[in-house]
Order: sequence, then C-alpha cells, then structure tokens
Amino acid sequence: MPYVNIKITREGATPAQKAELIRGVTDLLARVLDKNPATTFVVIDEVALEDWGVGGVPVEEYRRSLK
Repeated sequence: MPYVNIKITREGATPAQKAELIRGVTDLLARVLDKNPATTFVVIDEVALEDWGVGGVPVEEYRRSLK
C-alpha cells in the first residue's frame, strides 16, 4: 500500500496537471514495483513560496540568483 507525498510550490498547477502527476506516479509504482494502483495513495501538497527554501534562502531569492 504505497503512499507518495508530492510537494510543489503554490504557483497555479492546474487540476489537470495534478491528475497527470497522480496517474504518472501510480503507473510508475505499478510498473516498477508491481504495486496495485487501487491501493496506491498519492497526495499533492502545495506550499507557499515564502515557506519553501533552497540552499539556505527562500525559493524566490534562490531563483533570482540563477538569472
């Protein structure tokens, strides 16, 4: 009974994109680990940008440093 938690920044992922992630992860677990899709749980958490950090800085600052 796999449980997968996907965390993404809250930047407007559409319901269709989220559904594709859920399908893709479920299919991957079924194909690679022979897990039953009916008992595979996928949860998507959206995190506000100010609550996400990379390399010791908020993600927005990190992204600015890449430009």
